[in-house]
Amino acid sequence: MKGKWAAGIPPRNFTWIIKDRLAMSERPGGFAPNHRKVRRQEEIIWLQVQGFTRVVSLLPSSHNLQAYEEKDLASVHFPLPVHGDVRPVLAEVFRDLHARLAMGERILVHQEELGDRVAGVVAAYLLWSKRLPTGPQAITALEHLTGHPMGPAGRELVAVVGQIDPLADTPATGAPTSD
Repeated sequence: MKGKWAAGIPPRNFTWIIKDRLAMSERPGGFAPNHRKVRRQEEIIWLQVQGFTRVVSLLPSSHNLQAYEEKDLASVHFPLPVHGDVRPVLAEVFRDLHARLAMGERILVHQEELGDRVAGVVAAYLLWSKRLPTGPQAITALEHLTGHPMGPAGRELVAVVGQIDPLADTPATGAPTSD
């Protein structure tokens, strides 16, 4: 690949949460009805050129995981349930993010589209990791970064942080798809 496309293109709604360390976006390639394989490849190339070392997928399905593996981009899949208890999955996500950020990794978190649920997970992580002291501050920070108010689905994820074990010296877990 040559020319301006050699560096790829950023995923839609790409947003830095912790500058040069943690970002979020919609799923590379776009969400279901708009998903395009070529766009996904260009966005994965961009992630690699930008130095991303890991993609964290919160999708309920395994979409894109094979594409990351084919491009040698490490990924981990934490299917975030739409219904039921999200606390066990959130605890795994938080511990994985915390351990990998401490190791200096550059991470992208995504779900199908950049909406309340992925923003809620990231805001909840900022609260859980004590990067922000209160839930309202975490919500406000994410609203400012995304330019959109956080709805009930995201706020509910932030609200359960107090019910998740605080920072612990536990190894990162999850279902890694490539390293």
